[in-house]
Amino acid sequence: MSVIVLNASYEPLHTVSIQHAIRMLVREVAVVEEAHGEHYIGPFPVPRVLRLVRYVVTHWRYAAGRMKYSKHGVLRRDKFRCAYCGLENANTMDHVQPRSRGGRTEWLNAVAAHASCNERKGNRTPGEANMPLLWQPWVPTRAELVIVT
Repeated sequence: MSVIVLNASYEPLHTVSIQHAIRMLVREVAVVEEAHGEHYIGPFPVPRVLRLVRYVVTHWRYAAGRMKYSKHGVLRRDKFRCAYCGLENANTMDHVQPRSRGGRTEWLNAVAAHASCNERKGNRTPGEANMPLLWQPWVPTRAELVIVT
């Protein structure tokens, strides 16, 4: 289970483990914005969302412009749902247009998939495999990758 960390301006920054979140509360660098009901760890409520007490300048986040492509990023963007069957717990990434057939390794050509769906599709396009995509891939924003529901 992870905890969302917001900047002092309520902008999402990243996620941390519950242990790291409690250390942030002990050091008084963050406050709890949302907690898990009545559960406590010592004097602190178990946090879902923390907000930093002081604003952190994040120029580096916008320097590159677009989000860096990665397999884990594709899985997070698609919320670990298979783009072919729609079920949860997708554990691999599939190239919509196979790389061996000119497909590029980029956000717009990658979707989350189960290993079995990926294998069934094989070296074919979704149309050739009769496995239409349930959604089209897109380039995610930083917030879409930080906040996973």
